[in-house]
Amino acid sequence: MRRSIWLATLLASSLAAAPVSLIFDTDMGNDIDDALALAVIHALESRGEAKLLAVTITKDNPKAAPFVDALNTFYGRGDTPIGVVRNGSTPEEGKYLGAVADDAKRFPRDLMSGKDAPEAVGLLKRILKDQPDGSVVMVQVGFSTNLVRLIGDEEGRELVKRKVRLLSLMGGAFPTISAEYNIKIDLASSKKLTAEWPTPIVFSGFEIGKALLYPAESIERDYAYTPNHPIPPAYRAYMKMPYDRPTWDLTSVLYAVRPDRGYFSLSPEGRVSVDDGGYTRFTPEKGGPHRFLTLSDTQKTRTLEALVELSSQPPKR
Repeated sequence: MRRSIWLATLLASSLAAAPVSLIFDTDMGNDIDDALALAVIHALESRGEAKLLAVTITKDNPKAAPFVDALNTFYGRGDTPIGVVRNGSTPEEGKYLGAVADDAKRFPRDLMSGKDAPEAVGLLKRILKDQPDGSVVMVQVGFSTNLVRLIGDEEGRELVKRKVRLLSLMGGAFPTISAEYNIKIDLASSKKLTAEWPTPIVFSGFEIGKALLYPAESIERDYAYTPNHPIPPAYRAYMKMPYDRPTWDLTSVLYAVRPDRGYFSLSPEGRVSVDDGGYTRFTPEKGGPHRFLTLSDTQKTRTLEALVELSSQPPKR
C-alpha cells in the first residue's frame, strides 16, 4: 500500500501540465527563510508549476498575517486565503515583521492584523473540501501546531487522508545532532504529527538548509528592480548585513514542487519519531511512511542556483 502511494506521488508530481496544489504552513517572523520560501512559491506559480491554495501561520503574532498578505499582494496574489493559529507558540514580534507590516503605504495589503484573519484549522478544512482527492501537497516550515490540530479534528483528519498526497516538512536533523528548532518549540505537536500524520512525509533536515547558504549579494543585487520589494528590508532587519542565511524552508518548497529534478536525493523508506528531548530518530522500514532529503556535493551548486533564481524572480504582471 505504501509503495503504491509513493509511486502515485511521483507520477502526479511529474505531470508538467498540472500545477502542484500547495498549502504553505509557516511560522513567518521567526526566521527570514520563511519569507524567501514564500517568494519561491510565487515564482513557481508564475511559471505554471504551482498553485498556492492558502497560507496558514503558526507564529502567534498579529503582524505575521499582515506580512504574509503584503508579500502575496506584491506578487499579485493578495486574494490568497490566510489562516492564523490561536494560542500558539512564539507570540513575540521577531526581528523583521515590522519592517513590512508597519508600512502599509509602501507595502499595501488588506489585513491590518492577524486578528482579522480566520483561524487556521477551519480555513484548512474549507480549502481541502474543494480539492480533488489526492491532489494537495502541504508544506510545513514552522511548528506542527496547525496540522496536528487539523488531524485532531475528525473531519479534518478524513480530509487529509483523502485530499493530501504528501507533506513536505522542514524539521529535524538526519543524522541526529541536536533538537531542531521547529521540532522542539511545540514538542507535543511534533511528536504527535510524526506518529499520526496519515500521508507520506518527506523531511528536510537542519543539515540540508545549512549546506545551502543564501548569498547576501543576491539581496543587494537581484531585488533592485523595484524600491518596494518586501524581501530586502525584511532580510536587512533580521540580521546585520551582509550575512548568508541557510535556506532551510526554501528546500522543502523546492522539493514539494520539483521532486524529480535531481536537486535532492531521498533516504530509504522508514519512520521518524521524536523523543522527549526533541531529537528526531529515523528507523529504516520497508514501506515506511517517512523519508528525508539528502544532498550530495554535486547537487549543491545547482540547487542553490535554483533557489536564488526563484526567490528573486520578479512578479508576473
